[in-house]
Order: sequence, then structure tokens, then C-alpha cells
Amino acid sequence: MPEITNFAQAREVLMSYVPPGTMRGNYTLERISKLMDKLGNPQDQLKVVHVAGTSGKTSTCYYISALLQAAGQKVGLTVSPHIDEVNERVQIDLKPLSEASFCQELKEFIEIVNKMGIKPTYFELLVAFAYWEFAKQKVDYAVVEVGLGGLLDGTNVVTRQDKVCVITDIGLDHTDVLGNTLGAIAAQKAGIIQHCNHAIMYKQSDEVMGQINKRCGRMHANLFVMTMPAVRHLPPDLPPFQQRNWHLARTVVDYIYNRDNLTPPSEGQITKAAHTRVPARMEVVKYQGQILIIDGSHNGQKMAALVDGIRTLYAKQPVAALVSFVQSERERANGALEQLHKLTSTLIITSFSGQQDMPKHSVNPKITAVAAHKIGFKNVIIVNDPEKAFYRLMKCTEPVKLVTGSFYLLNHIRPMISFRAATNPLTSVRGV
Repeated sequence: MPEITNFAQAREVLMSYVPPGTMRGNYTLERISKLMDKLGNPQDQLKVVHVAGTSGKTSTCYYISALLQAAGQKVGLTVSPHIDEVNERVQIDLKPLSEASFCQELKEFIEIVNKMGIKPTYFELLVAFAYWEFAKQKVDYAVVEVGLGGLLDGTNVVTRQDKVCVITDIGLDHTDVLGNTLGAIAAQKAGIIQHCNHAIMYKQSDEVMGQINKRCGRMHANLFVMTMPAVRHLPPDLPPFQQRNWHLARTVVDYIYNRDNLTPPSEGQITKAAHTRVPARMEVVKYQGQILIIDGSHNGQKMAALVDGIRTLYAKQPVAALVSFVQSERERANGALEQLHKLTSTLIITSFSGQQDMPKHSVNPKITAVAAHKIGFKNVIIVNDPEKAFYRLMKCTEPVKLVTGSFYLLNHIRPMISFRAATNPLTSVRGV
């Protein structure tokens, strides 16, 4: 077993678990189910809040975690993909494990797994590690973000009837794996709903609701369908899409407060939870005296929400954007660009590669540029190196700078920014 004493060594060891081939060929519960069984099914020692959907999963997970923590609970949180460092996938009370602790625990866990004769994928290993660590630390609740879909996602190994299922807004995404209709995708997302679970979601299209209702009926699960309240009942300084995520999270946790007889937090604690920092979800910082927004909007649905949020917070201030998209989802990039064009005509296009979960490579910038010109962008600049592209963005004259597209692009950009040195121009929206 190689040494794992720092993040660099952890990343190197984890790379050996990145599977070759396509996501479709590795989309199965077979390996992780066997692994969890051999581990003693630690996931079933936990009260789990399981969050699936297309848009808003991560933000909703952070808000749920913050609200449970505000009620005095010890909360485990696992999200994917990670933005800055892999320890974001194992958080306790919204704090990733320290480098020393993460590396020590991961090394112990991998040594256990190696004796079992099962070789999980990168994603499966880290999901299993999170469940194992949460059980080891005896968290009161585990908030778990689905990686892809739901039915066959590696997180979907919890069998407890008290699991709370959360379905965020569903749109067309990962169509190569999940299906090319809203109904097919909704059926996959609904797959997290197991026997006698309680599910909470906003009312969505008939096509989506038909699949959710069908699953709940088959699983004898309870479904609560909600609508957005009047704006006066929402945090006024969050953009609309985060108000939506916040209200969903608040409804989920109110249900848990009542079910488990928890003492609800004070209004002050609730307000603080509403401004939990969610990395790379319309994250606003003042960097080198300029407004910089970082967001992983990689499809039309997400980008539309981002554009609406920026317009709400920054009115008619001109925006320059840096983008890049994952090669395997090239079609959804066009939808994102169409929405982004409503906000800006200045576009810097770059490239990236990465090995998180699965091998990831960007769409060729020239292909993205052709699409951007067809959509109507007036000022399109290609800078292949992401670091140089970021510096070029910061030289643009527009007062608001935006880095968006794939989270794997953000893996390259965020390490360049010292968040301790950067201050947020709008402290009240730090969490958006």
C-alpha cells in the first residue's frame, strides 16, 4: 500500500481507481453493493437525507446540512464532484476532514477494501469511504448528494425506511446514460426512493410527476409536493434559484425537526444557515478589486438560473465570461451558450482535462467558438491554457467577470484564487 500522508499522494492513489471506458459501462450497483455488504453496511447505521435531481442538488445539500447543524446535530455531508480538493467529499458539520485526518482515514479504508477482492471505481470508493467514515464518527444525519441519476448511482445503497428523499428540479442532462426524455430521466432520479421512504420535491411537469408518483406508489413511499411561497417569505438577498433551493431545504429539515422531535434553531441561526457558502454555485468574490463570479453551470437549465441570478444581483452591469464544457456532453453546451448569450457578448473559451470520477476532457475550443458565433456572440476569444485564459478574462473591461461551464474547469481556476485574500463584495450573497 503506497503512503498517503498528503493530498498529492491521496490523489495519486485514487487515480488508480478511475475506470477506463465510458460512464455507461460502469453505471451499476453490483460492485458497491458487494463492497458495502463486506463492510457491514455502514450506510444503514445512518439517518440519511438523499438528494437527487438535475439542478440545485449541491446547494440544497449544503443548506440542509447547515439547518440540521443549527439544530445541534452532528452532520455528515458528501458531494460530488469536488471543487478544490477531494476531502470535500467527506465533511463533518460542513468542514472537510483535515488533510492529515483525511489521508490517515483513507489509507486505513483502502487497506480494508484491498483485502476484500473488490476493485471499486473512484466514485464508488469515495462514496463507500464517506458512509464508512460517517458511521465511524457517529454522525446524527448524513446528507448525501447523488452523483448521476439515482437508481443505479453508487450512493443508492441505503435500505432504511426512514431515509428522506429529496428531488430537485429535473431537466435534460447526461442523456447518453439516463435517457433522452424528461420521463426517462425522472424515472432514474426517482430510483432513490425506496420502501416506505418520505420524498419531498417541488411540483414539476406532468411527465416528471408521473414517474415520481409511479415510483412512490410501487415503493409505498410518502410524497410531499410543494410550491414556492411568496417572495416575502424567502431570504431577500439570495438570487431566485438559490431561494428555490433554500426553501426546498427548509421544508425538508422542518419535516425532520417534527419527525425526530428536534428543537428548531432560532431565527438568527436560520438566517446564518441561509448564507452558507456553497463552493462554485454563483460564488461571488472581490478579486484584485474586481467582481468575480464562479459557477459550474454546464447545461441550459443551470445557465438560465445563473443568468437570472446575475441579472438580479448586478442589474445591467456588463459581464465578460470564461467557459469550457465537458466533451462527452457537447450537445448540452449549446443550450448553456444560448442562455449565456442573454447576459454577455464577450466570451473567452479555454480547455481542460482531468481524472475525477471518470477521465474528463473539454470540448475543443474551436468547436465551442463555432457554436458561439452561430448563437451571436460578438467577441469570442480562444485561449487554450486555462490559467492564461483566466488572466485574459481579468483584463476585460467589463466590471463583472464570470467563470462558468464545467466544474472540471473550475478545478483549474479556483486554485489560482486565494480566497483568504479575496473578499466578497456582497457578504450577504457569499453562499450563492
